[in-house]
Amino acid sequence: MSTLLIKGGCLYPADPGASVIPDGSVLVEDGRIATAGPTAEVAPLGESARVIDARGKMILPGFVNAHWHEMFAMRLAFKGALRPPADRDDRPAFMALGGDIGQISAVFDSFRDTIGRLSPDEAAAIARYSMWTQLRSGVTTLGDVGSVNRPEAMAAAARDLGMRCVISTWASDAVCVPGEGRFRRTRDADTVLQDLEDVLRAVAADSGGLLRARPTAVYGTNMTDELGAGLADLSARYDVPFAAHVGALRNEPEAMLACYGAAPVRRFADLGLLSGRFMAVHCAFADAAERKLLVESGAHISHSPAKYGAAGESTITETRAIPELRRAGLDVSLSTDGAAMPLGGMAEAMKSAWQVYNEMYADPTELRPTDALAMATRVAARGLDWDDEIGSVEPGKQADLVLIPADDWRYLLNPRPLESFLALGGSMDVDTVIVAGRVLVEGGRATAVDEARLENDYLEALASFSVRCLGIDRDLAAATTRRQQGG
Repeated sequence: MSTLLIKGGCLYPADPGASVIPDGSVLVEDGRIATAGPTAEVAPLGESARVIDARGKMILPGFVNAHWHEMFAMRLAFKGALRPPADRDDRPAFMALGGDIGQISAVFDSFRDTIGRLSPDEAAAIARYSMWTQLRSGVTTLGDVGSVNRPEAMAAAARDLGMRCVISTWASDAVCVPGEGRFRRTRDADTVLQDLEDVLRAVAADSGGLLRARPTAVYGTNMTDELGAGLADLSARYDVPFAAHVGALRNEPEAMLACYGAAPVRRFADLGLLSGRFMAVHCAFADAAERKLLVESGAHISHSPAKYGAAGESTITETRAIPELRRAGLDVSLSTDGAAMPLGGMAEAMKSAWQVYNEMYADPTELRPTDALAMATRVAARGLDWDDEIGSVEPGKQADLVLIPADDWRYLLNPRPLESFLALGGSMDVDTVIVAGRVLVEGGRATAVDEARLENDYLEALASFSVRCLGIDRDLAAATTRRQQGG
């Protein structure tokens, strides 16, 4: 049985009262928070506790990234690593300008087959590295909403790294072809559902405490009514929440009406999927009637503000739907989304939301720094139905914590270090990451895994998969990955 004392930092518990304890400490016993409060009131019972000196640091709950995709297998195929150094010839990608829904739907559906072409060893190496980048940036809990990787590889990576993960599958059985006026079925819905049920059963049998599972639909454009009804049935039978991308792009409602005869949110409601346990991802392009449905159902909204500009999406600013849904009382959480290249982490998501919400309403109190923190921790945990265990620094909860230095020039004479962090900080400032009382990152370095080996294994697996399955030239793949390895 272990005791850990994190002593003397500026503690932001992310509790419902948005407490701030300038000289705070957290006592951890057997992986759970025993006491959290002013340092003078927190002390271990014996002399055997390990003490982490948190003076000059913020103590935060572990970040909960409840909408994420592991996509690092596509780093060469998406040309992210093969682009020229100059950016002047860049053109808008398919998420931009309202979205090319037909192309997006076709690419998303193709990923289902791509996953099956990953060898177990490739999948394992890629998952470990991709998930490590999240852990290193302060994410202690990931919520998969479909990944270009094998679910069993992601579950194994979570166990190996010591982080939490909600596992799912890449569920797609159709493509939306707006020009044809209907959807095109691509595979049997029962097969997709059986794969998901196998994951739900396997995770339910896992006793390690780090894994959960949930059904997800990668996009409404890729879901037949049969698949949607089956997902609703699995969610009910296994008593787990459900997540899907819905109302994500300006051109989506027109395409959904053409292919499926219903607007995006309305269709999920008709299929029995809209409830207080539904996580609607991005959900900016819903009409007034659909917004009313979301509010009446108590749905959860997750969005990824640090990702939108780079992808050409206008999810926050074009309609104001997401901040308005938050004003209407819905839970709105922050997340990172996923890409083949690293993208803004949870720190950047908090920064973006804090800046954009306040600018949008010309009111610096619309979203306070502590609100942004709650959206990245406690509120996100509630969207995963995991808030009984994680998401805030409160006695009885799992000790998932992040420590961030707050003692350099950026914080001078500011009694609110979280505010300075959102103004000038970021993911690379994360110093210490603790999951269930285990210190997994300290001083910005891994304590339990070899980072160099993780990276090298990833690069080898990426080159192997890209050549063998994606048609990338062998010499080009080798030269690119060798360059990253310093060869």
